[in-house]
Amino acid sequence: MHLEFKDPQLKAILGITDDIKNDERRFSNTENTIKFFWNRNQEPTTVEIDGLQLNLEPNQIVSVTYLQHISFKNTHLPLTAFLFNREFYCIIDHDSEVSCNGILFFGTQDIPIVSIPSELQRRFDMLYETFLEEFSTPDKIQGAMLQMLLKRLIIMCTRLAKEQLIVKSLNNDQIEVVRKFNFLVDIHYKDKRKVSDYAEMLHKSPKTLSNLFSIYGQKSPQQIILNRLALEAKRLIHFTDKQNQEIAYELGFNDPAHFSKFFKKLTQLTPSQYRESLTLKA
Repeated sequence: MHLEFKDPQLKAILGITDDIKNDERRFSNTENTIKFFWNRNQEPTTVEIDGLQLNLEPNQIVSVTYLQHISFKNTHLPLTAFLFNREFYCIIDHDSEVSCNGILFFGTQDIPIVSIPSELQRRFDMLYETFLEEFSTPDKIQGAMLQMLLKRLIIMCTRLAKEQLIVKSLNNDQIEVVRKFNFLVDIHYKDKRKVSDYAEMLHKSPKTLSNLFSIYGQKSPQQIILNRLALEAKRLIHFTDKQNQEIAYELGFNDPAHFSKFFKKLTQLTPSQYRESLTLKA
């Protein structure tokens, strides 16, 4: 099954498939799309994200953005997918409505996986069926209806992420600070590398941020900033033909040697060694 809604004037796309591995190339465009992958099988399946094998248990959903590199070469079971671009539904513009930046999209280096509880299984299944029904009703308001259903899916997944991925000892205001910090890091990591830079944007003190992330039980704010920079470096080495010096300058390092030292501290390998390891794996 391969379903696609397109608005030629806006260049908006929403697609649904129950087998993304075989249907990916059937979509008119998958670049710059945000995706949900949902394992609707009775057995685990895998998907490769940024070179890492991710195991998805039955009724687990993972969200990925166009910043990440996806491969289905080791995906052996049909994997349901929803994909959409900014023109169809802009996550950033609707953030105040669904509060998803930094939880589901654009803001953590930890890939967000949510599990559908048994008591909510029917609700998710009904939403999926409603998507299919709406695709069979091509009229002037079809796009608006599909956008509403997508928003519903995002809200349902965001609620699960808040329960499952963020400790319950945080209140809503604290959760907002955590997710906004992660989102801001994804925007500014190339030119802002101090916790104080983000603390100022969030109107908090650096100590408050550090204490909050300690409660959160995650990496420190400074480590999140550095890890995001290292992640982008690995992506550029892995998925582009750019040389180490070009990557260093693109990531804001004035001295390639400084970049190499930074990369080795974060990954235990120099950029050249990391590149060689990828060649050996291939």
